[in-house]
Order: sequence, then C-alpha cells, then structure tokens
Amino acid sequence: MIDKKTALVLGATGVSGRALVSHLEMLSDWNTIIVSRNAPYFPTKARFVSADLSDVANCREALSGLSDVTHVFYMAYKDDPVIANTREPNARMFENMLPIVEKAAKNLQHVCLLQGTKYYGQYLGPFKTPAKEADARVSTPHFYYDQQDFLEKSRIGKQWSWSAARPHVICGLSLGNPLNLIATIGAYATLLREMGRPLSFPGKPGAFTSIYQATDAGLLARAMVWMATNPKCADQAFNITNGDFFRYQNLWPRFAEHFGMEAGGVETVDLRETMKGSDKVWELMNVKYNLAGYPLSRLVSWAFANYAFSNDWDVMSDTTKCRKYGFLEFMDSEVMFIDLFRRMQKERIIP
Repeated sequence: MIDKKTALVLGATGVSGRALVSHLEMLSDWNTIIVSRNAPYFPTKARFVSADLSDVANCREALSGLSDVTHVFYMAYKDDPVIANTREPNARMFENMLPIVEKAAKNLQHVCLLQGTKYYGQYLGPFKTPAKEADARVSTPHFYYDQQDFLEKSRIGKQWSWSAARPHVICGLSLGNPLNLIATIGAYATLLREMGRPLSFPGKPGAFTSIYQATDAGLLARAMVWMATNPKCADQAFNITNGDFFRYQNLWPRFAEHFGMEAGGVETVDLRETMKGSDKVWELMNVKYNLAGYPLSRLVSWAFANYAFSNDWDVMSDTTKCRKYGFLEFMDSEVMFIDLFRRMQKERIIP
C-alpha cells in the first residue's frame, strides 16, 4: 500500500500555487488540500478550503480540522504598491496560520516556505551577486525574515522540519494575479501589435542590458516537493532558478519575432500613463480574436510592469547548493518564455 502524504497548499491560486497543485495531482502518493480566499478558477481534484489568513478567528475555524496534513507549502502573499507596507500583513498571515495547522496536523512532517531574491535585498538596488543562501541579511526589514524567524522558532523541539525556496520572477500561467511577467509581456506585446507599434522595451536602459534570471513555475513546484521530502534538505534554504541567465536586449527580438512584430529599442515610459485606455482596446480584441474574455485587469498590473522592467542592475542567484544536495533540473529561459506565450495563445488568453 502506498503511504499517502497530504499537502496543504496555501496561496494555491497564484502562479506558483497553481503549478504546485498541478504537479502534486500527478503524484500517486499525495493528497492535496488547497487554501485561498476564493475557489480555484482552474480544474482540480484537490479539496478546497476557503480561509482569510489575515483573520486569526477565520483561520481557526477553517484550518483547525485539518488533522491529516503532513506537509505545508506556504505560498500566500498580500501585495501593496509600497513594499514596506507588505511586511506587517504577510508576517501576520503566516503567524496566524502556522500554530493552528501545527496543532491540528498530528503527523506534520515539513513546512516549506516560498521566499525570493528580496531576501538578498534585490529590490533595493545593486546587491552582492551571485547571491548565496548563506549571505547575511540586509538591514532593511522584510516579511521574509519575519516569517523565517517565526518558522525557526516554532520548529525548536519539534519533529517536523522546514525549508525555504528562493526563486526569482516566477513564470507560469495564472489568472487574477496580475503580478505575472508572462501575462504582462504577452498582453503588452499584443496590445502594441494591435496599435501597429513595434515591441519597444518600456523599462530603463540599464534593465535592458543587465543580467537577469527567471524561475519556471513547474520547475519550482518540483523543487519544493523535493526539498519537502528529502531529509537532507531539512532546515535549509535553497535558491531555485532555471539555472541560466539572460539579458532582455537578447530576448526582446525573439519575443517580437514570436508575436510577428518589429522589435523596437528602449523607450522608457510610465506604463500606468502610456497604457491608459488599453482596457477598451483589450475588450475589442477579446471579441475580434475570439479570446476567452478575461479583462485586462486580471492579467496585468502596469505598476508591477514598471517595477519588473526597472531593475538596472544584475540579478543573479547561485544555485550550486541545490545541485549539491541533489536537485539537478534546469531550463532554458528563452524556451520557457516562448512555450508559455504559446500556452496563453492556446488557451485564448492572448491572440
């Protein structure tokens, strides 16, 4: 008889959460429970639990009965345009959830926490590259530190272990989560094409030429299951990326070619201003190209796009540690981008 494990995926409707749920459903020795405020928009066999993690009473009511959980995958996130304002609500959500689930789950084995390169201060400006897991924290507070500190403190004297995954710019399919680079580029490119314009790069010149990296959501899902079930990974953090690097100046012509456009150069703009009115254009495109009909607001946040294309410094994570511990997967980032654009087109999200 297969010894079944039960995953609790919190934040299951985001880019990373959806990919993890899909991966777990392909594994015969896993059951999956997904937690989010709203029911999943994608088909799934997983059990759904609605919970507001910011409300401890609601958490207790929703999560106290989950006695069969063996592995927790925490991927929930509350966004705010001001990064400093993300600290308190995200720390609170995690601290609300963990004691309740830990008390309910009689056979809890592992808690896997999703972090990112903000752990290394990537969002503040140029930082030490390649970033390594043992690098000292930066002085600016962040909820990654709060969550990990709470996790490590909760772990003391317990049988379960923890791990933390640190990807960068997670790429996959997701709706209702406009902090999504794939949907952002896909919608931006097809809008420009509809307007008869070349595919210009809207960010800073330095962001066009600096070294960058990405993490495929499916690869991240497989890595998180690996670190959650491999005893060697207990109480460790791992950088998880595709394993390669790129510069947008080299990828942008390839993106333009895929969408049948002329490649433009750098044209630094505030996309919140220049894309005003694009919602109406998108509504017309939905009809014209017989698309699935998703509003542009479910696909793109122009404020996020401004941020995503503004990093004019190198972003590089060292992935030696995960390879040393046994996770050997990698992916060509250019291939990943094009494949995901094709999937969006196949699902009629973009033309």
